[in-house]
Amino acid sequence: MAGSLIKIDEEIVTSAVASVTLGGSDWDSSYDVYMVKVNNVQPVVDADYLRMRFTVSGSADTSLNYDRATKELRADGGFSNSFQTNQDAFNFIQNGTGTSETHNNIMYLFNFNNASEYSFATFEEASFMYAEALRGRTGGGVLTVAQATDGVNYFYPNGNIASGTFTLYGLAK
Repeated sequence: MAGSLIKIDEEIVTSAVASVTLGGSDWDSSYDVYMVKVNNVQPVVDADYLRMRFTVSGSADTSLNYDRATKELRADGGFSNSFQTNQDAFNFIQNGTGTSETHNNIMYLFNFNNASEYSFATFEEASFMYAEALRGRTGGGVLTVAQATDGVNYFYPNGNIASGTFTLYGLAK
C-alpha cells in the first residue's frame, strides 16, 4: 500500500487540547476509502477511554447511532468479545498517563461521501493500558444514519488529549 496513501490532514498534539478533528474543511471527497493513523496518544487523566465520532459538515455527530463490535486480545488474560450499540461515539481501549501508556490505531473509513449509505470503519488498535497491560482489538463500527460524513473527531470524555499524532490519508484508486 506504500505510495497509494495520500496525506490529507494531520494534527500533532504537544500540549493539551480538548479534541482533534481531521477532515471537515480539509476533506477531500475524491477518495472511496480513507485511512486514519493514531500514534502514541495519551490522555491528561489516567485510565481514560479514547473516543471517536464521525463529522458532518465539520461538526461531530453526537447522535446515539454508533455501533461497534471487536475481538479483544489481552496480554494479562484471555480473548474476549466487546460490543456497544446506540452510543454517542466509538470507545477505544483505556490508556493512561504513565510512561509508554499510549494508544495506537489504524482505521479505514468507508462510504463517507455517500449520503445514501451508512458510514463505517474497520480498525486495529493497540494500547499499553493504565494498569501496565498490553491490549489489542480488531473490529469495526458503523454510524447507523444514511448521510455523507467528512471527517473524524477524537476526544477523551474525562479530560483533554495530552499528546499524540493523528493523520488522515486518502487511498488512491
